[in-house]
Amino acid sequence: MILRNIEEKDFYDIIPVINDWWGGRQMADMLPKLFFLHFQSTSFLMEENGSAVGFLIGFCSQSKEGEAYIHFVGVHPEYRTNGIARRLYETFFAAVQEKGCHTVRCVTSPVNRTSIQFHRKMGFDIEAGAKEIDGIAVTPDYDGNGNDRVLFVKRL
Repeated sequence: MILRNIEEKDFYDIIPVINDWWGGRQMADMLPKLFFLHFQSTSFLMEENGSAVGFLIGFCSQSKEGEAYIHFVGVHPEYRTNGIARRLYETFFAAVQEKGCHTVRCVTSPVNRTSIQFHRKMGFDIEAGAKEIDGIAVTPDYDGNGNDRVLFVKRL
């Protein structure tokens, strides 16, 4: 497998498969092409035999000095226990540390238990929220009315 920085052309390979990778959930709208154009130095693609099997889209915050944000991560369902996500995250951590970041933030949906478990294993803490769902702190309406999210933070 090859791990490399994301490129503009990768948009055309990822967008057609992203909803399938999420079991039919409509996710493609959350990943506009601008991420493939403007955040290449901190976004990564894992490929095997020329096909994408995982990716991470992230960036250094322009508003909060020393902070980075992971916007979107995906791994092909057939490759999910191969350590791809861990390798993508570790590569991102190293890249943003070189750019002066000491904190990484990201969010997930409270229904995405796999994501919550993964982030905890990667050393992320769940930030306090105004409510709890099944013992998990949740920030209500974080992404708009009814779009509650679990907020994560990791100190590098």
